[in-house]
Amino acid sequence: MPKFLAFGEVMLRLSPPGRELLLQTPRLDVWVAGAEANVVTQLARLGHDTGLATMVPDNDLGRAAITTLRGHGVDTRTVALGGERMGLYFVTSGAGLRATEVIYDRAWSAFAQAPASAWDWDALLAGVDRLHLSGITPALGPVPAESAIAAAEAATARGIPVSFDGNWRGKLWERWDSDPRAILTRLVAHADLMFGNHRDIALLLDRRFSHDAEDRRREAAEAAFAAFPRLRTIASTARHVEHVDLHRLSARVDTREGHAQTEEVVLAGIVDRIGGGDAFAAGVLHALRDGGDAGAAAATGLALAVLKHSLPGDAGLFRQADVDAYLAGGLDVRR
Repeated sequence: MPKFLAFGEVMLRLSPPGRELLLQTPRLDVWVAGAEANVVTQLARLGHDTGLATMVPDNDLGRAAITTLRGHGVDTRTVALGGERMGLYFVTSGAGLRATEVIYDRAWSAFAQAPASAWDWDALLAGVDRLHLSGITPALGPVPAESAIAAAEAATARGIPVSFDGNWRGKLWERWDSDPRAILTRLVAHADLMFGNHRDIALLLDRRFSHDAEDRRREAAEAAFAAFPRLRTIASTARHVEHVDLHRLSARVDTREGHAQTEEVVLAGIVDRIGGGDAFAAGVLHALRDGGDAGAAAATGLALAVLKHSLPGDAGLFRQADVDAYLAGGLDVRR
């Protein structure tokens, strides 16, 4: 089967149970996490051949991450062992009008410290027909940024299409003397598919877009298509937050020829919103791989994003039957 390969850091996410504050009681739930890992995990659950190029320490934490990914069907032969520590992050789930909080503990991780020379792209890209990257990797520091650019260049040189998710992480970019616009522009220049909205495009192009709502998103998409000749598709979501447990979410896919826009879905009783964007990306990739058009990509991406909000942890773990049931509108018990 054709293979998706993602490049990025796999981490452990630690969260207090339920809606407790961090260390309110001396317990933490642990999940394997990471934007790129989330995408290939959900794609593997949908039946695709996927792999993750990353590095984890050769200890119980790193081995547990490998075991979890393998258990979901991700090819872990592309996971390197090295370095001394696993990247961590802590998520304290919000409630009502108390927002969810994130604390990163990923500096000096095995992946962040791996030199660009650690990645053998001839071997890693063998048999791959799409490389997936995100803006989180270059935000980790100058060396991961160099590695991400090298990955994109290697894929382009081999005729392998690149998808790129902006995944803006201001807390990470602020930790080093970075130039996000220049670095992200180099990465997007290799992408045929971008996950991002008008704010991401405004950052890349250093300009503002004057229209409102849908017109502004189309204006931004057309500007991005003009600036990046390889770019063919832009996928995005729009989220309106009433409170932590009640959001409204819609999806949109822009192409050079036009666009598809879904209706808003009301998300009530949210279990965990972390990873919703990664589930959306997986849904879009899944639909496009199956020959779907922009409308199918937007609908499938939104379906998986909505379903992810019902599941604790970072990764969507849904099968095609779950997507079909959601799209069919059946919310009663399935017997």
